[in-house]
Amino acid sequence: MAIENAKLHGPAPGSAVLSGRSVAAGVDEVLPVGAVAPDFRLHITPDQTLALSELRGKPVILAFYPADWSPVCGDQMALYNEVLPEFQKFGAELLGVSVDGVWCHRAFAENRHLHFPLLADFEPKGAVAQLYGAYRRADGFSERALFVIDKSGIIAWNYLSPVAVNPGADGILQALEDLPK
Repeated sequence: MAIENAKLHGPAPGSAVLSGRSVAAGVDEVLPVGAVAPDFRLHITPDQTLALSELRGKPVILAFYPADWSPVCGDQMALYNEVLPEFQKFGAELLGVSVDGVWCHRAFAENRHLHFPLLADFEPKGAVAQLYGAYRRADGFSERALFVIDKSGIIAWNYLSPVAVNPGADGILQALEDLPK
């Protein structure tokens, strides 16, 4: 699994290394279908990072969510954990992304028995969410935004859900089904 091969070297825990667009750009809308997905590197543990570019060649599901311990986020991540085998049938990697730190992610993942990585968009806070137009500046956390990125790194599908609504998995599954083989 590509996640297991993530590099063990990189920025300080919780920090983001970004490429492509400027974090200061102040993105106000989610990136559209057809846009190149900005590369980034975030921590999945205190000593392990993952770059989006390391997953090139397979579909990637980016699931931005507000906070680990909120009820809707817990339900959403638990649902994705249950549906994970269906995502994997398409060869897709699922990445959860929030502004929580690695230790919070670890506790949350252990508590919910999650079997996919949660990436810490912690410092600079929300920098990757900002690149994708999925950061709520006034609230200091990510939108509930979903992206399916194709094998070549292009956004094939996106969805912005109201923060209080679990978007489910049907849209993701349809987007994966619609990807060119």
